[in-house]
This record gives sequence, structure tokens and C-alpha cells, in this order.
Amino acid sequence: MKRAKFVYFTVVVLFSFVIFGCISVGSSPTPRFYMLSSVDSGKINKKFDLPANLNVMIGPVLIPGYQDRPQIVTKSKTGMLNFAQFDRWGEPLDSGLGRLIMDSLLIMLPATNFQVFPCNFAIPLDYQVIVDVAQLDNELDRDMFLAVQWTIIDSKTDRMLLTKRSELRQVINPHNYFGLAQALSMSVTSLSSEIAENLANLASQPKTKVKASADK
Repeated sequence: MKRAKFVYFTVVVLFSFVIFGCISVGSSPTPRFYMLSSVDSGKINKKFDLPANLNVMIGPVLIPGYQDRPQIVTKSKTGMLNFAQFDRWGEPLDSGLGRLIMDSLLIMLPATNFQVFPCNFAIPLDYQVIVDVAQLDNELDRDMFLAVQWTIIDSKTDRMLLTKRSELRQVINPHNYFGLAQALSMSVTSLSSEIAENLANLASQPKTKVKASADK
């Protein structure tokens, strides 16, 4: 009799664990994933001319340590960082930035061949664009601020041709993580336009006249 009661009690306890476990799992929030999206090519008015068949590598793209994580990072009014547990990037942020820059440049410089770092180094490169994100602050109820130091290198001589700092601010609208992803995408497209224009200017100059320069 005691053995039967013990078995009955054990079955009830195990059944309870299973039921409550299922309820717990079923009620857990489902993670949401976002990615940076290319701007419609019809909305990009600026296109630049480069000599045909130039090979350009984009990257490496460097991002701050606090942004190097799957969770989307925002900043509160007091400056505290918030890591969204269930709103995440669908790809590493540095990879997404590099991909979007390349996609934008393919539209703005249609005659140029682009690759994202790391690429096939057996293909001779003409230029390399190194992108260093110095600051990326997202205030979900306000706007996004992006500061990037980027450099163009002559891959044949390993000479720095140009280095610039670009600062872009974009309103986050709607004030949610989707709006944040859209704001960052628009800012990166604007950055790509700056890169495209400077690549075109450098490539149009005779090699003997190209000088390293720095703009702040």
C-alpha cells in the first residue's frame, strides 16, 4: 500500500513538472531579429563614374566593443546602455555594415567590382576602404548618432590616400527597434555616398598627383 502511494505521488510530481515546464516554455517571449536593409536603387540619385573593372575591397569594418554582440544596444537618457534581450541583429553588426556599404556602392559605382573583407586576395585590388565605427549611440525615443573614421588605401602601394571622419544623425521613426534598423540603414547609405564620391575623385586623378590627405 505504501509502495503504491509512493508511486502515485512520484507520478503526480513528475506530471506537474512537465505541465509547468510546458507552460513556462510556451510563455517565453520569442526573439525578434532585424537586419540592415539596402535602400531602393530608385531612391539613390547620386551615381559616380570610375574606370571600368576597378577592384575595391570594403573592410575590415570595426565596431565598438559595446556594439559587438547579438543584442541591439540602445542608450537611455542618463547614458546607461540597454541590451535588448529579445530584439537582436540577424547577423553580426560589422558584417551587416560591410554588406550594406558594398550594396550601396554597387549602385553608386556600377562599373566597379566590390568585395567585402575578408575576400579573395588572389584578385589584384586597386583600393581598400577601411571603416572604423568610433561611436554608435541609439536613443530609441529620439535619434541615432553614428561617427565613422574611414580610410581609402591604394592597394598597389599600400599608401593611405584619404582619411575622413563622418558624423551622421538620423531620427528613429517609428520609435522602436525596426525604426532603429531603418535609421542606421539610411545613415550607412549616406556614408556610402561620401565614400563613392571620394573614390571617384581619387580614381580620376593621375597617380603621380594623388596625395594623402586628412579631413576632420
